[in-house]
Amino acid sequence: MSAGYASRLSDYPRKGICGLPENVDTKRNLTTKLNQLVKLVREAKHLVILTGAGISTSAGIPDFRGPKGIWTLEQKREKAAKREQRKKRKLNASNATTNGQDGEEKEKEGAPKNDAVPSFDFSKANPTLTHKAITALAKRGILKFCITQNVDGLHRRSGLSRDKHAVLHGCAFTEQCSVCKTEHFRDFDTGGMSFKPTGRKCEVESCGGDLLDTLLDWEDLLPEDDLERSESHCEKSDLALCLGTSLRIEPAGSLPTYAKRYVIVNLQQTPKDDGASLIIRAPVDTVMKHLLEQLGVDSDEWQNENDDNDEKPAIERLW
Repeated sequence: MSAGYASRLSDYPRKGICGLPENVDTKRNLTTKLNQLVKLVREAKHLVILTGAGISTSAGIPDFRGPKGIWTLEQKREKAAKREQRKKRKLNASNATTNGQDGEEKEKEGAPKNDAVPSFDFSKANPTLTHKAITALAKRGILKFCITQNVDGLHRRSGLSRDKHAVLHGCAFTEQCSVCKTEHFRDFDTGGMSFKPTGRKCEVESCGGDLLDTLLDWEDLLPEDDLERSESHCEKSDLALCLGTSLRIEPAGSLPTYAKRYVIVNLQQTPKDDGASLIIRAPVDTVMKHLLEQLGVDSDEWQNENDDNDEKPAIERLW
């Protein structure tokens, strides 16, 4: 479904830099940085977390700009196709009068095969350690607000209250009433893109309005309420923690700069690296595991062991 979601988006050339190399801190550097992060979080009065596709890769959902990301592979296929077209034009020019039908068959045989597009059904994904850790921090009052650019619904599936997080780019599992604006969270992809009717009706008593999908296309405006809440919390924040995001899509990418200071946890470089107080190059699950252990948060609240046997968190179905 991740590739399916990407295929729903309209054609858009400015996807940002894709395929940058991933880097990992040395063990010694990572230990030092993790200790610094723990100190910053302990001192923070208004912690905000911004999440991107990198927090869902351990759930099996491909990211977009990583070395094997959806848009990275898309760009590789486009470049390969252009190279092949140039080769064909040269071949046609040299063999047009001699090969005839045989030349056309050779062209077809020589056509490049597309790289496999990473795909995963979002509905089969379980919240990762990081999703659960964020929910645990919010329940303890350590985290004041979470902002996500993801459309996979895993924050909500982890039990994170919608009051405690903004969904800037929509959600594949959420449809919203066109009349009373109530969100309905489903266990299935609601279909559609750019606020189209899903064919279902609002379940709020005495309403019955048409339900619309909530996924944003490239040129769609961000949901006003979610954006306002995000900006407000970031302006109050003394620490913004950016997890698994390339910070290349605006306006979300600039939100951490509203905070007094921000920390980036990402395997690739971002355009906001220069202003960060701390940059950690490590998997987000590794970082969050250490953070919650040092903060003394009960591991039962965030460990991902035996997910199939775990009691599922309560999910807000209407908001």
